Amino acid sequence: MTTDTPEVLSCKGLRKRFDDVTAVDDVSFTIAAGETYGLLGPNGAGKTTIISMVAGILRPDAGDVLVEGVPVSTRTTEPKGRIGYVPQELAVYPDLTGRENLTFFARLQGLSRVAAARRVAHVLGVVGLTDRADDRAEHYSGGMRRRLHIGMGLLHEPILLVLDEPTAGVDPQSRNAIMDNIRELAHSGLAILYTTHYMEEAERLCDRVGVIDAGRLVAEGTRRELVALLGERDRISLSVDGDLGHAEDVARLVPAVLGVAARGRGLELLVHDARQCLPAVLSALAEEDVRVRAVEVDEPNLETVFLHLTGRALRG
Repeated sequence: MTTDTPEVLSCKGLRKRFDDVTAVDDVSFTIAAGETYGLLGPNGAGKTTIISMVAGILRPDAGDVLVEGVPVSTRTTEPKGRIGYVPQELAVYPDLTGRENLTFFARLQGLSRVAAARRVAHVLGVVGLTDRADDRAEHYSGGMRRRLHIGMGLLHEPILLVLDEPTAGVDPQSRNAIMDNIRELAHSGLAILYTTHYMEEAERLCDRVGVIDAGRLVAEGTRRELVALLGERDRISLSVDGDLGHAEDVARLVPAVLGVAARGRGLELLVHDARQCLPAVLSALAEEDVRVRAVEVDEPNLETVFLHLTGRALRG
Protein backbone atom coordinates (compact mmCIF):
# COMPACT_ATOMS: atom_id res chain seq x y z
CA MET A 1 0.00 0.00 0.00
CA THR A 2 1.21 3.51 -0.73
CA THR A 3 1.47 6.05 2.05
CA ASP A 4 -1.53 8.01 0.72
CA THR A 5 -3.88 4.97 0.76
CA PRO A 6 -6.71 5.65 3.25
CA GLU A 7 -6.42 3.84 6.56
CA VAL A 8 -9.57 1.79 7.19
CA LEU A 9 -8.80 -0.07 10.43
CA SER A 10 -6.60 0.97 13.34
CA CYS A 11 -6.10 -1.26 16.39
CA LYS A 12 -4.16 0.26 19.27
CA GLY A 13 -2.91 -1.61 22.32
CA LEU A 14 -5.60 -4.30 22.41
CA ARG A 15 -5.62 -6.45 25.53
CA LYS A 16 -7.99 -9.20 26.68
CA ARG A 17 -7.86 -11.60 29.60
CA PHE A 18 -10.06 -14.57 30.41
CA ASP A 19 -9.67 -15.39 34.11
CA ASP A 20 -5.92 -15.97 34.56
CA VAL A 21 -5.17 -16.30 30.84
CA THR A 22 -4.01 -13.31 28.78
CA ALA A 23 -5.48 -14.08 25.34
CA VAL A 24 -4.39 -10.82 23.66
CA ASP A 25 -1.49 -8.75 24.96
CA ASP A 26 -0.92 -5.21 23.63
CA VAL A 27 -1.67 -5.83 19.94
CA SER A 28 -1.58 -2.89 17.49
CA PHE A 29 -1.86 -2.82 13.71
CA THR A 30 -3.52 -0.96 10.83
CA ILE A 31 -5.10 -1.92 7.50
CA ALA A 32 -5.46 0.33 4.47
CA ALA A 33 -8.09 0.30 1.75
CA GLY A 34 -7.40 -2.49 -0.73
CA GLU A 35 -4.95 -4.21 1.63
CA THR A 36 -5.19 -7.79 2.88
CA TYR A 37 -3.63 -8.09 6.34
CA GLY A 38 -3.10 -11.60 7.68
CA LEU A 39 -3.00 -12.65 11.30
CA LEU A 40 -0.85 -15.77 11.19
CA GLY A 41 -0.59 -18.10 14.15
CA PRO A 42 -1.58 -21.50 15.53
CA ASN A 43 -5.02 -22.26 16.92
CA GLY A 44 -5.26 -20.72 20.37
CA ALA A 45 -2.81 -17.89 19.61
CA GLY A 46 -5.49 -15.20 20.06
CA LYS A 47 -6.50 -14.56 16.45
CA THR A 48 -10.24 -15.09 16.94
CA THR A 49 -10.22 -12.97 20.10
CA ILE A 50 -8.59 -10.12 18.19
CA ILE A 51 -11.10 -10.16 15.36
CA SER A 52 -14.01 -10.45 17.80
CA MET A 53 -12.84 -7.18 19.33
CA VAL A 54 -12.40 -5.65 15.86
CA ALA A 55 -15.99 -6.62 14.96
CA GLY A 56 -17.35 -5.14 18.21
CA ILE A 57 -18.52 -8.52 19.52
CA LEU A 58 -16.06 -8.67 22.40
CA ARG A 59 -15.07 -5.76 24.62
CA PRO A 60 -11.31 -5.27 25.04
CA ASP A 61 -9.96 -4.82 28.55
CA ALA A 62 -7.73 -2.09 27.11
CA GLY A 63 -7.02 -0.50 23.78
CA ASP A 64 -9.04 0.92 20.90
CA VAL A 65 -10.49 -0.23 17.59
CA LEU A 66 -11.16 2.52 15.02
CA VAL A 67 -12.83 2.11 11.61
CA GLU A 68 -12.17 5.20 9.51
CA GLY A 69 -11.41 7.00 12.76
CA VAL A 70 -14.70 6.03 14.42
CA PRO A 71 -14.40 3.96 17.64
CA VAL A 72 -15.88 0.45 17.57
CA SER A 73 -17.23 -1.13 20.74
CA THR A 74 -19.86 -3.60 21.86
CA ARG A 75 -22.22 -0.64 22.45
CA THR A 76 -21.82 1.17 19.12
CA THR A 77 -23.82 0.39 16.00
CA GLU A 78 -22.84 2.88 13.27
CA PRO A 79 -19.22 1.80 12.73
CA LYS A 80 -20.21 -1.89 12.83
CA GLY A 81 -22.28 -1.25 9.72
CA ARG A 82 -19.01 -0.69 7.87
CA ILE A 83 -17.67 -4.12 8.84
CA GLY A 84 -18.47 -7.45 7.20
CA TYR A 85 -17.72 -10.18 9.75
CA VAL A 86 -17.45 -13.81 8.58
CA PRO A 87 -16.85 -16.14 11.57
CA GLN A 88 -15.64 -19.73 11.37
CA GLU A 89 -19.07 -21.12 12.26
CA LEU A 90 -21.30 -21.33 9.19
CA ALA A 91 -24.60 -19.42 9.32
CA VAL A 92 -26.16 -21.20 6.34
CA TYR A 93 -29.71 -22.56 6.36
CA PRO A 94 -29.49 -25.88 4.47
CA ASP A 95 -33.21 -26.01 3.56
CA LEU A 96 -33.03 -22.61 1.80
CA THR A 97 -31.47 -21.93 -1.59
CA GLY A 98 -28.35 -19.84 -1.88
CA ARG A 99 -30.44 -16.92 -3.09
CA GLU A 100 -32.94 -17.33 -0.24
CA ASN A 101 -30.15 -17.48 2.34
CA LEU A 102 -28.66 -14.23 1.09
CA THR A 103 -32.06 -12.55 0.73
CA PHE A 104 -32.94 -13.45 4.32
CA PHE A 105 -29.80 -11.81 5.68
CA ALA A 106 -30.09 -8.83 3.34
CA ARG A 107 -33.60 -8.14 4.67
CA LEU A 108 -32.33 -8.52 8.26
CA GLN A 109 -29.80 -5.80 7.47
CA GLY A 110 -32.58 -3.45 6.43
CA LEU A 111 -32.39 -3.62 2.65
CA SER A 112 -35.70 -3.14 0.84
CA ARG A 113 -37.06 -6.01 -1.22
CA VAL A 114 -35.90 -4.43 -4.47
CA ALA A 115 -32.49 -3.41 -3.09
CA ALA A 116 -32.02 -6.86 -1.55
CA ALA A 117 -32.75 -8.61 -4.86
CA ARG A 118 -30.25 -6.39 -6.66
CA ARG A 119 -27.55 -6.80 -4.03
CA VAL A 120 -28.05 -10.57 -3.72
CA ALA A 121 -27.65 -10.99 -7.48
CA HIS A 122 -24.41 -9.02 -7.36
CA VAL A 123 -23.00 -10.96 -4.39
CA LEU A 124 -23.85 -14.31 -5.99
CA GLY A 125 -21.68 -13.27 -8.90
CA VAL A 126 -18.85 -12.11 -6.66
CA VAL A 127 -18.66 -15.45 -4.82
CA GLY A 128 -19.21 -17.50 -8.00
CA LEU A 129 -22.56 -19.05 -7.13
CA THR A 130 -24.87 -17.54 -9.75
CA ASP A 131 -25.30 -20.88 -11.54
CA ARG A 132 -26.25 -22.61 -8.28
CA ALA A 133 -28.22 -19.74 -6.75
CA ASP A 134 -31.56 -21.58 -6.78
CA ASP A 135 -30.26 -24.89 -5.44
CA ARG A 136 -30.82 -25.63 -1.79
CA ALA A 137 -27.73 -25.13 0.34
CA GLU A 138 -27.93 -28.69 1.63
CA HIS A 139 -26.78 -29.76 -1.85
CA TYR A 140 -23.77 -27.42 -1.81
CA SER A 141 -20.25 -28.68 -1.22
CA GLY A 142 -18.38 -27.49 1.85
CA GLY A 143 -16.48 -24.96 -0.26
CA MET A 144 -19.67 -23.60 -1.81
CA ARG A 145 -21.19 -23.13 1.64
CA ARG A 146 -18.06 -21.26 2.69
CA ARG A 147 -18.38 -18.97 -0.33
CA LEU A 148 -22.06 -18.39 0.44
CA HIS A 149 -21.06 -17.59 4.01
CA ILE A 150 -18.56 -14.99 2.76
CA GLY A 151 -21.30 -13.55 0.56
CA MET A 152 -23.40 -12.86 3.66
CA GLY A 153 -20.63 -10.61 4.95
CA LEU A 154 -20.68 -8.59 1.71
CA LEU A 155 -24.40 -7.84 1.46
CA HIS A 156 -24.28 -4.45 3.18
CA GLU A 157 -21.26 -3.28 1.16
CA PRO A 158 -18.74 -3.03 4.01
CA ILE A 159 -15.41 -1.23 3.74
CA LEU A 160 -13.70 -3.81 5.98
CA LEU A 161 -14.16 -7.58 5.61
CA VAL A 162 -13.10 -9.70 8.59
CA LEU A 163 -12.52 -13.37 7.76
CA ASP A 164 -11.82 -15.94 10.47
CA GLU A 165 -10.21 -19.07 8.96
CA PRO A 166 -12.46 -18.92 5.85
CA THR A 167 -11.02 -22.06 4.24
CA ALA A 168 -11.34 -24.32 7.29
CA GLY A 169 -12.50 -27.81 6.40
CA VAL A 170 -12.69 -27.41 2.62
CA ASP A 171 -10.98 -29.29 -0.20
CA PRO A 172 -7.98 -27.82 -2.10
CA GLN A 173 -10.04 -26.86 -5.16
CA SER A 174 -12.53 -24.96 -2.98
CA ARG A 175 -9.69 -23.29 -1.09
CA ASN A 176 -8.31 -21.99 -4.37
CA ALA A 177 -11.73 -20.66 -5.40
CA ILE A 178 -12.18 -18.90 -2.05
CA MET A 179 -8.71 -17.35 -2.22
CA ASP A 180 -9.39 -16.16 -5.76
CA ASN A 181 -12.61 -14.50 -4.49
CA ILE A 182 -10.71 -12.79 -1.68
CA ARG A 183 -7.99 -11.53 -4.00
CA GLU A 184 -10.60 -9.96 -6.29
CA LEU A 185 -12.33 -8.30 -3.33
CA ALA A 186 -9.05 -6.70 -2.26
CA HIS A 187 -8.44 -5.51 -5.83
CA SER A 188 -11.84 -3.79 -5.68
CA GLY A 189 -10.58 -1.67 -2.75
CA LEU A 190 -11.97 -3.62 0.19
CA ALA A 191 -9.78 -3.77 3.30
CA ILE A 192 -9.49 -7.38 4.51
CA LEU A 193 -8.44 -8.80 7.88
CA TYR A 194 -7.67 -12.49 7.36
CA THR A 195 -6.82 -15.02 10.06
CA THR A 196 -5.18 -18.30 9.17
CA HIS A 197 -2.77 -20.95 10.37
CA TYR A 198 -1.90 -21.93 6.79
CA MET A 199 1.44 -20.50 5.71
CA GLU A 200 0.71 -20.82 2.00
CA GLU A 201 -2.51 -18.79 2.34
CA ALA A 202 -0.72 -15.96 4.12
CA GLU A 203 2.06 -15.92 1.50
CA ARG A 204 -0.39 -16.05 -1.41
CA LEU A 205 -3.00 -13.55 -0.24
CA CYS A 206 -1.63 -11.11 2.28
CA ASP A 207 0.10 -7.81 1.53
CA ARG A 208 1.32 -7.76 5.12
CA VAL A 209 1.34 -10.39 7.85
CA GLY A 210 1.22 -10.09 11.62
CA VAL A 211 2.72 -13.10 13.38
CA ILE A 212 0.71 -13.91 16.53
CA ASP A 213 2.08 -16.15 19.26
CA ALA A 214 0.58 -16.55 22.75
CA GLY A 215 -1.53 -13.43 22.30
CA ARG A 216 1.32 -11.14 21.24
CA LEU A 217 2.13 -9.63 17.87
CA VAL A 218 5.75 -10.74 17.66
CA ALA A 219 6.45 -9.31 14.18
CA GLU A 220 4.70 -7.82 11.18
CA GLY A 221 5.49 -6.77 7.64
CA THR A 222 5.60 -8.03 4.09
CA ARG A 223 7.06 -11.48 3.47
CA ARG A 224 10.25 -9.81 2.29
CA GLU A 225 10.43 -7.61 5.42
CA LEU A 226 9.81 -10.54 7.75
CA VAL A 227 12.47 -12.65 6.06
CA ALA A 228 14.89 -9.73 6.40
CA LEU A 229 14.52 -10.06 10.18
CA LEU A 230 16.45 -13.31 9.91
CA GLY A 231 19.27 -11.74 7.93
CA GLU A 232 18.74 -14.47 5.32
CA ARG A 233 19.03 -14.03 1.56
CA ASP A 234 17.60 -15.79 -1.46
CA ARG A 235 19.67 -18.47 -3.14
CA ILE A 236 19.88 -19.30 -6.84
CA SER A 237 21.39 -22.64 -7.89
CA LEU A 238 22.49 -22.97 -11.51
CA SER A 239 23.65 -26.03 -13.44
CA VAL A 240 25.93 -24.83 -16.24
CA ASP A 241 27.95 -26.19 -19.14
CA GLY A 242 31.44 -24.98 -19.96
CA ASP A 243 34.13 -23.27 -17.91
CA LEU A 244 32.79 -23.11 -14.34
CA GLY A 245 35.43 -20.62 -13.25
CA HIS A 246 34.52 -18.26 -16.06
CA ALA A 247 30.82 -18.59 -15.22
CA GLU A 248 31.60 -17.76 -11.60
CA ASP A 249 33.52 -14.63 -12.60
CA VAL A 250 30.63 -13.48 -14.81
CA ALA A 251 28.01 -14.02 -12.11
CA ARG A 252 30.05 -12.03 -9.57
CA LEU A 253 29.82 -8.95 -11.77
CA VAL A 254 26.01 -8.81 -11.63
CA PRO A 255 25.25 -5.94 -9.18
CA ALA A 256 22.56 -7.70 -7.15
CA VAL A 257 24.69 -10.81 -6.52
CA LEU A 258 26.12 -10.85 -3.00
CA GLY A 259 28.18 -14.01 -3.29
CA VAL A 260 28.96 -16.91 -5.63
CA ALA A 261 30.29 -20.38 -4.88
CA ALA A 262 31.01 -23.32 -7.19
CA ARG A 263 29.06 -26.48 -6.30
CA GLY A 264 29.85 -29.58 -8.36
CA ARG A 265 28.98 -28.70 -11.95
CA GLY A 266 27.10 -25.58 -11.00
CA LEU A 267 26.99 -22.32 -9.10
CA GLU A 268 25.20 -21.20 -5.97
CA LEU A 269 24.42 -17.47 -5.82
CA LEU A 270 23.43 -15.48 -2.75
CA VAL A 271 21.19 -12.55 -3.79
CA HIS A 272 18.89 -9.89 -2.35
CA ASP A 273 15.82 -10.72 -4.42
CA ALA A 274 15.97 -13.82 -6.62
CA ARG A 275 12.98 -12.92 -8.79
CA GLN A 276 14.43 -9.56 -9.76
CA CYS A 277 18.03 -10.72 -9.95
CA LEU A 278 17.62 -13.95 -11.95
CA PRO A 279 16.95 -12.36 -15.38
CA ALA A 280 20.09 -10.23 -15.08
CA VAL A 281 22.18 -13.26 -14.10
CA LEU A 282 20.89 -15.38 -16.99
CA SER A 283 21.39 -12.53 -19.45
CA ALA A 284 24.98 -11.94 -18.29
CA LEU A 285 25.84 -15.64 -18.59
CA ALA A 286 24.20 -15.92 -22.04
CA GLU A 287 26.25 -12.98 -23.32
CA GLU A 288 29.40 -14.89 -22.30
CA ASP A 289 28.19 -18.09 -24.01
CA VAL A 290 27.65 -19.88 -20.70
CA ARG A 291 24.81 -22.37 -21.14
CA VAL A 292 22.49 -22.76 -18.13
CA ARG A 293 20.85 -26.20 -18.05
CA ALA A 294 18.78 -25.88 -14.86
CA VAL A 295 17.75 -23.22 -12.36
CA GLU A 296 16.55 -23.63 -8.79
CA VAL A 297 15.46 -20.74 -6.54
CA ASP A 298 15.25 -21.00 -2.76
CA GLU A 299 13.46 -18.12 -1.00
CA PRO A 300 13.16 -18.14 2.81
CA ASN A 301 9.44 -18.37 3.61
CA LEU A 302 7.07 -17.53 6.44
CA GLU A 303 7.52 -21.00 7.92
CA THR A 304 11.19 -20.16 8.43
CA VAL A 305 10.27 -16.81 9.97
CA PHE A 306 7.68 -18.30 12.32
CA LEU A 307 10.06 -21.00 13.49
CA HIS A 308 12.72 -18.36 14.16
CA LEU A 309 10.35 -16.05 16.07
CA THR A 310 8.52 -18.65 18.16
CA GLY A 311 10.90 -21.58 18.33
CA ARG A 312 8.29 -23.96 16.91
CA ALA A 313 6.74 -24.94 13.61
CA LEU A 314 3.23 -23.73 12.78
CA ARG A 315 0.60 -26.43 12.82
CA GLY A 316 -3.15 -26.23 13.19
